[in-house]
Amino acid sequence: MTSLNDENLRDLDPAVAVPDYDRSELRVGIVHIGVGGFHRAHQAMYLDRLMGEGKAHDWAICGLGLLPGDARMRAALLGQDGLYALVVKHADGHNEARVIGSIVDYVFAPDDPEAALMRLADPAVRIVSLTVTEGGYNVHPVTGEFDLTDPAVRADLAPEATPSTSFGYVVEALRRRRENGTAPFTVMSCDNIQGNGEVAHRMFSAFARAKDADLADWIESRVPFPNSMVDRITPVTTDADRTLVADELGIDDAWPVVTEPFSQWVLEDRFAAGRPPYEEAGVQVVEDVEPYEMMKLRLLNASHQALAYVGYLSGYRLVHDVCQDELFARFLRTYMDTEATPTLRPVPGVDLDDYKSTLIERFSNPGVRDTVARLCAESSDRIPTWLVPVIRDNLASGGEIQLSAAVVASWARYAEGVDEQGEPIEIVDRLADRVHAAALRRTEDDVAFLRDRDLFGDLVDHERFVDAYRWALDSFHARGARATVAALIEG
Repeated sequence: MTSLNDENLRDLDPAVAVPDYDRSELRVGIVHIGVGGFHRAHQAMYLDRLMGEGKAHDWAICGLGLLPGDARMRAALLGQDGLYALVVKHADGHNEARVIGSIVDYVFAPDDPEAALMRLADPAVRIVSLTVTEGGYNVHPVTGEFDLTDPAVRADLAPEATPSTSFGYVVEALRRRRENGTAPFTVMSCDNIQGNGEVAHRMFSAFARAKDADLADWIESRVPFPNSMVDRITPVTTDADRTLVADELGIDDAWPVVTEPFSQWVLEDRFAAGRPPYEEAGVQVVEDVEPYEMMKLRLLNASHQALAYVGYLSGYRLVHDVCQDELFARFLRTYMDTEATPTLRPVPGVDLDDYKSTLIERFSNPGVRDTVARLCAESSDRIPTWLVPVIRDNLASGGEIQLSAAVVASWARYAEGVDEQGEPIEIVDRLADRVHAAALRRTEDDVAFLRDRDLFGDLVDHERFVDAYRWALDSFHARGARATVAALIEG
């Protein structure tokens, strides 16, 4: 078995594609905060593709880890010269492997905060990108504003504080650049949240304003925060994935990435100091991301929730098993066609029928082995963002809401904490105790779950929705998930 590093690249199995460019000539132009599986299957992959065509050699990536747990990624990447195997698993069972070479450095900020700030303030760095998950933007769950009460944020706002948060590092680096006469970088969110650039803009600007009002004005006027829509199913790397890379490819890789064939990135063309020619690597660079974003949120993301709870309650634990079940596949497609699609405006260059068919194919790919439990996690962040807007639009227009109401009811049934086989369910959610308690109050108040206005707004006041929700929840209890889904799609 061959250790993965620059020196050994030519010793790898010829079936494994490797960087065919001189990595010693690469120069860092991007600092990425939150290097994980998705970033390495997505943004880093697109850059590697460009580098293989002799382009973007001054746009290499330096990873930046801010959390204690990021020490593992630092060790894995620095021990392998930044290299890792990206394995694309196809539905027919064959795999494609490529070693990605676009990450050339990694800084672990807790060990050396000054090194992190120096890298961010380096004039060569023109983009700071982020994949820090929905929770990484410090949005208050009730007000939607920046949460100034967060302890880490409060510590970073103290005079002369050494940063610990992304807000502290980015704003301090921008302060240094302004002081040194260096042009600002672009802050590019690659997280799966609606209006990710706008959210990043509001949150980082709010932190800056609490720290230094003049600096905040400069950031508001000089620093772009482009919106983007990102899509590629990338499950958490498992020991089985490491074994696959070792046994089938002969590579000793501390942290490979497995993913699906599909990948999409729609990016708003708004940058302060240039960007890589992303469009030459397959990225859709556009003026307005919103139509693509709404398509993904309401078709892909909301469909994940539509299959997650009914699938789990029915005993399925892998996503492809749910979607290979014709009944659940019909349920998903019916939701997409009758409830989600009517709320969308035209999406330039996209055939929505083809897109929906592709989604079902992607969800059915057995090679990805995505877990239903992953889709069920953090529902209190996902359902209000992805599904509730569909319901609101259809209530306003008189559209269909029966299936969406059933999805909410399936979450309530799941949140009771026991599946249909009597096995306990681990509820992974920032509001786990709250949603669990509300779900258990069903016997005394059958719409107790809907009364959480932070999650559902005024849906409990809409009789048409409440009737559909009640029917579905009663059916989940009386007949089970499978029979309920069958009744729904049969009318």
